Amino acid sequence: MIEVTYEGLEAGIAAAKPGNTTGDIGAAIRAVAEGERMSVVRDFVGHGVGRLFHDEPNILHFGVPGTGVPLKPGMIFTIEPMINLGRPHVKILSDGWTAVTRDRTLSSQAEHSIGITETGCEIFTLSPGGLFNPLAARAA
Repeated sequence: MIEVTYEGLEAGIAAAKPGNTTGDIGAAIRAVAEGERMSVVRDFVGHGVGRLFHDEPNILHFGVPGTGVPLKPGMIFTIEPMINLGRPHVKILSDGWTAVTRDRTLSSQAEHSIGITETGCEIFTLSPGGLFNPLAARAA
């Protein structure tokens, strides 16, 4: 599940380029998750990073291709899909912070902050040692 979540994150990043939309990012993530019979949480989204930390645009991780905000150079936002083994529904516990799946299945989340460039995107949160990537760790 962790590997599928990371693959979804990578697919979303690959779709993050000028001329595409926020919906293209979400559709790429959803295709990876659903292709492995998993689901994408709808209650949490990626977000723009600007004057406010959780700024516009919202990045839905289950989008429809060609919909949403057009991507343009200079935009900075997070992509942070949460993938569940079961259904996509979550709830927040009484502490107001902890999220759990409603059906008690496992869940995984991965995140990067990126900026749209003239030709694609730049990832700002890469580990210099590649420590975040579970696919590379397994190959080593």
